[in-house]
Amino acid sequence: MAQTEETVGSRIRSLRRSQGMTQDDLAAACDVSRSAVAQWETDRAGQLRGNFTRIAAALATTVEYLLQGERRHGEATGDELALLRLYRGCDPEDQAFLLRTARKLSRGPAPLRRGATPAPAPSRGKRM
Repeated sequence: MAQTEETVGSRIRSLRRSQGMTQDDLAAACDVSRSAVAQWETDRAGQLRGNFTRIAAALATTVEYLLQGERRHGEATGDELALLRLYRGCDPEDQAFLLRTARKLSRGPAPLRRGATPAPAPSRGKRM
C-alpha cells in the first residue's frame, strides 16, 4: 500500500473540516481572505509563513503539527477539538449537562437490576 505524503495545506484543510469550519470561518479567524485559505490548502500559499501562529490558534493545534504533522502524546484530535469548541459555545447550564452526560457515557452502561428489562437502544436518525 503506497503512502501519500501529507502536506501543510492538507493538514490545514483536514483540521478545518474536522472542526466544522468553512474556509470563510478560518479566514475570519486569521484575518485574511477566503482565497488566501484556499491557497494555503492547495499549497500555493504566498502569505502562509507569517500566518502560522494565527492558523494554529484558530485550528487549536500547534505550529509544529502544521509544519511536520507530528502530534505530541496526549494532544487532542480534530474531533476532540471540535467538541471543545462546541462546549465553549454553550451557556454554563448546558456545559454542566454536557459534562454530566459525558461522565455517564464514559462509565459505560449501568448494570441491570434483577428483573429489569434493558432500555431500547437510541434510534439513530438520518444525519443532515
